[in-house]
Amino acid sequence: MQQTLPPGIERVLITAEELADANRRMAAAIAGDYAGQSIVLVGVLKGAVFVTADLARALAEAPGAPTDVQLDFIAVSSYGNAHRSSGEVRLVQDTTHAIEGKHVVIVEDIIDNGHTLHYLRAMLGNRQPASLRAAVLLDKPYHRAVDVTVDYTGLTCPDEFVVGYGLDYQERYRTLPYLAKLRPDVLPA
Repeated sequence: MQQTLPPGIERVLITAEELADANRRMAAAIAGDYAGQSIVLVGVLKGAVFVTADLARALAEAPGAPTDVQLDFIAVSSYGNAHRSSGEVRLVQDTTHAIEGKHVVIVEDIIDNGHTLHYLRAMLGNRQPASLRAAVLLDKPYHRAVDVTVDYTGLTCPDEFVVGYGLDYQERYRTLPYLAKLRPDVLPA
């Protein structure tokens, strides 16, 4: 049976099953690094809300899982209502708990130019965590402007503007269970 796509969507690029597999692979790698320890997953809002939740659940099922997984969130902005990053990152909402002395994993939906993750690594690193790593569901290396370390990567993203599974275009399409490409007539030139 053919899936009916929402208006504005050209095609599915990465299925819900592929996203779930990527989360399980990242969870297994994180569990291997933090077996028997407590960690804090810091999800980057709004885009990483689904990957943070699914990664936390996958960690609970991973062999050798951390003993305790806490969740916190941070919100930054570099897009506004545009479909390309401005490159200037600003803090919109800080974490709610101190991370000093804790093992922290930043959870990002996508890394493109690298500015956001570079900003977060510097800011959170200054707070003296016991360790600081980054898990990124989608690596989009085609336009990297900043050299930044990603410790856990789910999938390589096609060089397309993608929506779904937390990623949006003007606050639309976040709740799609897959990643999709927008029709060309939806995005401004």
